[in-house]
Amino acid sequence: MKVCVLPGDGIGPEVTAEAVAVLQLCGRRFGFAVECEEALFGGSAIDAQGTALPEATQRLALASDAVLLGAVGGPKWDNPNASVRPEQGLLGLRRALGVFANLRPVTIFPELLDAAPLKAEILRGVDLVVVRELTGGIYFGKPSERRETANGREAVDTMIYSEGEIARLMRSAFELARQRRRKLTSVDKANVLATSRLWREVAHEVAREYPDVAYEDVLVDAMAMHLLRRPRDFDVIATENLFGDILTDEASMLAGSLGLLPSASLGEERNGLGQPRGLYEPIHGSAPDIAGQGKANPLATILSVALMLRYSLSQPAAAAAIESAVAAVLRGGLRTPDIAATGARAVTTAEMGAAVRRELER
Repeated sequence: MKVCVLPGDGIGPEVTAEAVAVLQLCGRRFGFAVECEEALFGGSAIDAQGTALPEATQRLALASDAVLLGAVGGPKWDNPNASVRPEQGLLGLRRALGVFANLRPVTIFPELLDAAPLKAEILRGVDLVVVRELTGGIYFGKPSERRETANGREAVDTMIYSEGEIARLMRSAFELARQRRRKLTSVDKANVLATSRLWREVAHEVAREYPDVAYEDVLVDAMAMHLLRRPRDFDVIATENLFGDILTDEASMLAGSLGLLPSASLGEERNGLGQPRGLYEPIHGSAPDIAGQGKANPLATILSVALMLRYSLSQPAAAAAIESAVAAVLRGGLRTPDIAATGARAVTTAEMGAAVRRELER
């Protein structure tokens, strides 16, 4: 097995180092060989080679069974007028890998109910997955530009979706729902947007292929409210790129921190194991304000490795072991600063990673 590791920027190198150590330990414990090779990506690649996605990095990603990404971006590269930005590398990598379905599970650890800003009775038992369309919508539509006009500055972004893009995402979401509690919620803005009206039309067509899955449509503004009022009611939530980006950041507050939520981006391309060649990453950003201080929570990246083992590397037992180890560490009371109670001692990034590995070795 070969894994392309892209540490990226900010806290990316810190959290990926802990996740790779967990992956390598799983290889020894469960009897599989895994080769991890690092490459430049994002802002660090811009500094070194003038591009966010060097050709060598793309070749390595395409030659690997899976890709593990830390994070990209930071104030150093935040100039919106720059011709090259770290986020371009991320969008380019997603397109090169052909990943279009971004799975973002949200599970509440009982030990962290007090870390979330919502009441425990709302959060207890929450277990949902957002399936976000990843390669279409407003992030990719053209034109996307700024203009000077006789009336001053203006800017335009274009949201565009084809029925094929919608159908393949919805089928992925329905297949996932069949493996879970057989309930799917499609989120759109069909009362305003033409793209959402097409989304809903195609979603209904695909839903007829899955009569065993309960289906509902919810407008995105209502969904933002429902996630905070009744998150237990949802199983699989399918939505387009922009809405999914926003809703999953909101959903991270159900768990208590962005530092706890992993993600898997999957497509139709298969790796050498006959499994989807996926892109795995925490949903958090590069957090440059705490980079290099040992304050970053590595659990989202470690849990992303669990998703990698399950979906791309055909190692479900190792995936379950990681998830159990993370739960055990949290039960034991270890907390990084993002989830520590006021005044409580917080462990470092390395200490949290080491604790997970100790649990795996038991």
